[in-house]
Amino acid sequence: MKLIVLLVIGVILYFIARNYKTEKFENIKLDIKERFNGDLMNHEAGLLVALMAKVAKADGQVSELEAQMLKHTFTDISVHFENSEEIRERLKEIYQKEKESFDNTISICEKLYKITKNDYQKRLRILEYLLNLAFIDKEFSQTEMMITEDISNALKISKADFETLVNRFENFYRDQKANEVLSIDKAYELLEASKEDDNNTLKKKYRTLVKKHHPDIVAGQGASQNIIDEATKKLQEINEAYELIKKERNI
Repeated sequence: MKLIVLLVIGVILYFIARNYKTEKFENIKLDIKERFNGDLMNHEAGLLVALMAKVAKADGQVSELEAQMLKHTFTDISVHFENSEEIRERLKEIYQKEKESFDNTISICEKLYKITKNDYQKRLRILEYLLNLAFIDKEFSQTEMMITEDISNALKISKADFETLVNRFENFYRDQKANEVLSIDKAYELLEASKEDDNNTLKKKYRTLVKKHHPDIVAGQGASQNIIDEATKKLQEINEAYELIKKERNI
């Protein structure tokens, strides 16, 4: 069950990562849900969220894209538990607590390592998810580099595998930046907005479009894989447009 939970998380992070693909995930449907009443800091789900909190706060602030990613992660994990609402609230509590300090990062990794000791590939996927979060705003700061490297070492991931993943993300975003030229006018067009819209109006329009084109929502409506792929690409364009306008407006 724990492996399936992580794979489902992978689906969400795969989509939200704005079309970055490392492997093909298929939709996973569960007939059996886990009920968990213990300490989530002894469960893979809670430990993963705790480490995501450290990475998200590594550079001093949590960007909107990182916040969206975390929000969907809480939801996607919790729906696979019988006591889903309770689990979601507890995951949020873990996030709020763990983002305040980096002192226990290694001890969290040690707990996670004990649970996944015999599954190196799972630990590698966890590291990939964390790097995905670090790179999602296209900025991989020195502090993000340091904390993800510390996590990698504590999870006993080889230096070569860590460097390969980092290089893969760097190359992806470098190529994406080189190949994409998005004008400010096109950005407003993509957001179905205008330059006269105030910041709050712009944000509302952005969120409306994210909900409309989010691949998980589209998939839940029974759409074909082609439609889901188109929604993924559209969401990427929407995110790019919003980030460009925010930068242009200095917000």
